[in-house]
Amino acid sequence: MPPEFNQPILRSDYSYELPEELIAKDPITPRDHSRMMVLDRKSHRIQHRHFHQFPDYLEPGSILVINDSRVLPARLPGKRASGGFIELLLVEPVEENTWSCKVKNSSRLKIGETLYLCDENLVAVLKEKTPSGECRVEFTETSDLFSDLEKYGYAPIPPYIHKARQDDGNRVQDLINYQTIYADTYGSIAAPTAGFHFTPAILKKIKDKEIEILTVTLNVGLGTFEPIRVDDVSKHIMHEEKFFISETVAQKIETGKKEGRKIVTVGTTTVRTLESAWDNGRLRTGHQKTSLFIYPSYQYKVADQVLTNFHLPQSTLLMLVCAFGGKDFVMNAYEQAVIERYRFFSFGDCMCLL
Repeated sequence: MPPEFNQPILRSDYSYELPEELIAKDPITPRDHSRMMVLDRKSHRIQHRHFHQFPDYLEPGSILVINDSRVLPARLPGKRASGGFIELLLVEPVEENTWSCKVKNSSRLKIGETLYLCDENLVAVLKEKTPSGECRVEFTETSDLFSDLEKYGYAPIPPYIHKARQDDGNRVQDLINYQTIYADTYGSIAAPTAGFHFTPAILKKIKDKEIEILTVTLNVGLGTFEPIRVDDVSKHIMHEEKFFISETVAQKIETGKKEGRKIVTVGTTTVRTLESAWDNGRLRTGHQKTSLFIYPSYQYKVADQVLTNFHLPQSTLLMLVCAFGGKDFVMNAYEQAVIERYRFFSFGDCMCLL
């Protein structure tokens, strides 16, 4: 758990002004040509680079850790039998073909009601409404739900991108863009976006520097969308998320820490995975859950360098980065990013903290 503080940490302290036109609607092509702000925590020097230069900031012998979670095509627009619009956001499986989900205007739905989704290519029946406000639906006309989701579902693009676009985008292209090239294990309803910048050429360049690339899995859940609603940050409660670390990966990271090798974490999800599992010099392995909320002045135990995108004002992700880089330094860097016209949020540019 985060440490106790004598003075409350205020949500308002993590605000900044962002012109709407700096919200990236689509990624840069090719991926590795996004811009990269480099922050040196010791010298407080800020450099403006591009992501294809990222390997130049990695020491030989370092360990790069990535999150290989694969994003579900979890957004399912459709209609009720009455013809009214409905939209589901899948959250997690309950049992075969039965999922917990968020539903807009769920109060109007009745148990047993049939929902026709994605141009009627998917059919679901509402089985239950939970006290937490979620719904449970059963998909009734599918033999391979994951395959059907890939065929008909939509990427769960964040709402602020929809607002910036003012349209629904291209379904097939979004499924490609809103996924890392190394995504493997299904389970996320939001992408580990710091990984968007990687290309096969960048991964090869990193390996050529004798840097080992290791994978962990954290399935990004609803917590990534949830704003902090309390003024005192310490009162905020994170949604629980599932993660997995293999014994092989844990052993290599533990050995690396003992040998003084840099542990470079790609994204806030990877940071939370490693920091959640660290226990007296060891990483707990296997399937686990975390509700760890990292904010100043959390003391990092595993991560030595962090690659991350630019995050929403007053968000838990921005606070995590401030805990690593120092609040004043990071918030000043965000001000510079606005002045320098960096692209923000999921499809935007990135920041490398050394």
